[in-house]
Amino acid sequence: MPGPERHSAVMRALFLALGLGFTGLGFVGIFLPLLPTVPFLILAAACFARSSERLENWLLSHPQFGPLLSDWRERGAIPMRAKWAALIGTLTGFGLFLFFSHPGWPLVLAVAGLMGLGLGYVFTRPSA
Repeated sequence: MPGPERHSAVMRALFLALGLGFTGLGFVGIFLPLLPTVPFLILAAACFARSSERLENWLLSHPQFGPLLSDWRERGAIPMRAKWAALIGTLTGFGLFLFFSHPGWPLVLAVAGLMGLGLGYVFTRPSA
């Protein structure tokens, strides 16, 4: 049975792998308009805080994303521009969902409800 040191190393490796994966998804989101960038980088920074101080500092000092991540950490703030981008992305995604899948009303209502909850959360955070 692994001791506490081994467990800690395993958890650090897991958080490091998750942080790298979230960073990759965040950077893919730069080029794919429907994939969010900053939420993945927020998750990546949280994972790096538990695994790699160097990578956490790299994200927090990034010229474009560092200020957004710092605002989130310090005040839970989201810039108004990002809120509007989330709204436009969500509406676009919902429109594509309706156009390509022709779902029944229960699924339409479920997806709309989940998207509405997400947008409600985003728009109730302080603005940066």
